[in-house]
Amino acid sequence: MSRSPQTPRSQPTAPRVAERGVSVVIPVKDRVTEMRRQLGSLQSAIRNCPEPVEVVVVDDSGPAAAAAHRAACAEYGARYVRGPRHVGAKRNLGVQHSRYDLLLFTDSDCRVPADLITRYAARLRDSGEEVAGVTGPVLVEPGSSAFFRVMSRSYLLLGDLTRPLHHERVSWGATANTAVKRSAFTTVGGFPEDSPMPLGGEDLHLGLVLTDAGYVLLADPDGVVTHDTSVADTLAAVAYRFTTYGRSEQWLCVVHPHRRRFVLNTVSTLTLTAAVGLLTARRTGGRSLLAVPAVAAALVAAKTPGRLGGDRGPRAVAESVACAAIETLFDGAAFVTALRMRRPDLLFTGFRAPDEADYQPVAEPVAA
Repeated sequence: MSRSPQTPRSQPTAPRVAERGVSVVIPVKDRVTEMRRQLGSLQSAIRNCPEPVEVVVVDDSGPAAAAAHRAACAEYGARYVRGPRHVGAKRNLGVQHSRYDLLLFTDSDCRVPADLITRYAARLRDSGEEVAGVTGPVLVEPGSSAFFRVMSRSYLLLGDLTRPLHHERVSWGATANTAVKRSAFTTVGGFPEDSPMPLGGEDLHLGLVLTDAGYVLLADPDGVVTHDTSVADTLAAVAYRFTTYGRSEQWLCVVHPHRRRFVLNTVSTLTLTAAVGLLTARRTGGRSLLAVPAVAAALVAAKTPGRLGGDRGPRAVAESVACAAIETLFDGAAFVTALRMRRPDLLFTGFRAPDEADYQPVAEPVAA
């Protein structure tokens, strides 16, 4: 795991030998209201767990929000730690400041059910040494806005959060809802701290290095964590997510080269189309430039059916077209990142996230 010498560190307080129990690690920046709500939801889960539980909050907020987080941690009995900006580094620092042998990672804008810590601890205690962790689905609260309805159709934005509903084993889990054994986490070096964005890709990377090392990550479809609507309720929030995901995708392609695959990146395709159109514009009287909007429309149209679901009405079609168009922000971020990295080979390359062949599906019931 790469560490930057410029990254600020607090001195860890964890003992050399972890005690039996569960440490909950939560990174945060701002989100004062959401963090307080998450700490409140954890209280029932902590009371229900027969093992000792601690909560470690790692924060890099500005002074006002930091003071509010300190107060909330004091009120709910959580440990407050000042940390760096990078979310992987935050989680690693939280682990360093924790004391127990099981680690539960979740996020400030989520809420955990009352039985989550208990069920994950029991599952991991009953598992063999080959099991590194357990992960469950993250379900986003339904939003009421038209924009949320559009983005709820985006598998790119929300799809991977629900994979544990359909499989018994997975290759990675969202860090909004994943518990791991400290021993396995330490063996693979924890979360990466050298990804290009402070957020994005670190959970997928951890899962892949665990499974590549021979560990197993179990899925628990009933261990549901609730995420608030902020992930998909405004264009600004979605644009930030797609930008970070697009940049992180190229980083993942570099650190996991065996998972690279050809993709028809929309922005790369349109750039190439525009270049050809400009080169041939004189001979075609400018008509070759018409290929740019035509190709753009064709690419969006090709992506639309996958976002329709079972509804084929006019509103569903309009929302699906809008969703496919907004997802182009992801391709744009990947395109710009490839240029900044001086890696033209990445312009039409994507990260092959674990597909169905990497998962063990839930067994079908045997007919009587």
